[in-house]
Amino acid sequence: MRRIGMSGVLGAALLAGGGAAAQTPLKFALDWKFEGPAAPYFVAIDKGYYKAEGLDVTIDTGPGSVAGIARVAAGTYPMGFFDINSLVKFQDQNPDKKVAAVLMVYDQPPFSIVTLSKTGIAKPKDLEGKILGAPAPDGAFAQWKAFVKENGIDASKVTINNIGFPVREPMLASGAVHAITGFSFSSYFNLLQKGVKAEDIKVMLMSNYGLVLYGNAVMVNPGFAKANPKVVAGFVRATIKGVQDTVKDPAAAIKSVMKRNETGDEKIELARLEMCLRDNMVTSWVKANGFGGVDMKRLAASIEQIAVTYEFKNRPKPEDVFDAQYLPPAGERKL
Repeated sequence: MRRIGMSGVLGAALLAGGGAAAQTPLKFALDWKFEGPAAPYFVAIDKGYYKAEGLDVTIDTGPGSVAGIARVAAGTYPMGFFDINSLVKFQDQNPDKKVAAVLMVYDQPPFSIVTLSKTGIAKPKDLEGKILGAPAPDGAFAQWKAFVKENGIDASKVTINNIGFPVREPMLASGAVHAITGFSFSSYFNLLQKGVKAEDIKVMLMSNYGLVLYGNAVMVNPGFAKANPKVVAGFVRATIKGVQDTVKDPAAAIKSVMKRNETGDEKIELARLEMCLRDNMVTSWVKANGFGGVDMKRLAASIEQIAVTYEFKNRPKPEDVFDAQYLPPAGERKL
């Protein structure tokens, strides 16, 4: 795993603005690689927003938006960035491990079905009779059953190939599979990098086909949150500032990513970031209500939608899944 840390020595006193104890180390896990959508965290490091909260933040790459939840539950990472729908299922399966989301980042999830024009797939039902490539830990694939239900797909007519993340887009480009599950801003630009023309790439966002689900959120280990509430609140506050700066100037924000990803293509990462901001983060609801919160009625509806194709034993309540106590006032979260 790759790691980037923030160094510096601060005094032992509490910082102004209600920050956590000075120079508190904090490990944070992303869901994936150091790509465009991760910009806000690195902006918060480079502009000293975490430092101003007394935090020495270390950011690591992650194994996907589902698998990393167990790492937060185990305390390997006190905080992380993963899929809230998978958290709902995790809480059901592990009722004693109360990992909670504290900052909603993807108000509209990037879950998508991605295909190419040559396959003839234009709508969800067209997946019948086709081969779908889907990595088992993929956050988008985790929503497959709900997507099938909402769109009347006969799942028995769709062949699912469990493929690895590194070969997902290459297999679609080569014709080995007809469609793939993935995050829109990941698969789209990965295909461009494989030489596929933009006009040949077809992206079906699941949120446009019946899913009311939220996407990835910042999550925290319950024991850590109870022992360190100021640390959690400080991390949330600083991250929101990083988001605000990223929205104002994506081209400047992407520089913070490229410093940690020397092999990346800055033009593509900027476009990836801009797609994520447009489709997933800066939604009409967020503009009206501020970044980082959730509509509890919608969250309840999303849990109901998960229940359509997932049998709960200990169904969590919305307030079990999302804890809003660490958010600053809505006025401080405007984009």
